[in-house]
Amino acid sequence: MSRRRLLVAALLLGLIAAFFALDLGQYFQLEYFKSKQSAMEEFRRANPLAAGGIFFLIYVAITGLSVPGAAILSLAVGAIFGLLWGTLIVSFASSLGATLAFLSSRFLFREAVRSRFGDRLRAIDAGLAKEGAFYLFALRLVPAFPFVLVNLLMGLTPIRTRTFYWVSQIGMLPATIVYVNA
Repeated sequence: MSRRRLLVAALLLGLIAAFFALDLGQYFQLEYFKSKQSAMEEFRRANPLAAGGIFFLIYVAITGLSVPGAAILSLAVGAIFGLLWGTLIVSFASSLGATLAFLSSRFLFREAVRSRFGDRLRAIDAGLAKEGAFYLFALRLVPAFPFVLVNLLMGLTPIRTRTFYWVSQIGMLPATIVYVNA
């Protein structure tokens, strides 16, 4: 692994380790958001752009690092911002975070996977190069496939980053609306 890849891997692992070591997951529990909901709503009323930006950046970080908390955060954003603004925040933040996870996986692991399994992956790569958008769309619509796993595994495929982003944006929209509206 190149020095650059090692640095990126160390940074990502350090951020993920810090999330768990500092027990930041406690702030992504339903009970926590319920206890802070009125304060968060008050902050949103006083500072709507700042509140939206903060929730957006936190959501991108959570999904980009593939740590737990996105589902609860979607519920909280919906409760605090309502259906329209909540959907916009979660939809764009989750798509951007998913794309960051996708790019991290591609940068760190694609070359190694291709060199180890290149011949066996040729048919899969050909199918994904041709029909990747359809496959990704289907995966995004079926909740049985974990969001994190789809992001990371698609990074190992030849699907273009732009295609990954827009198909994820559209494919995750129905579930996003359901969570934000819950």
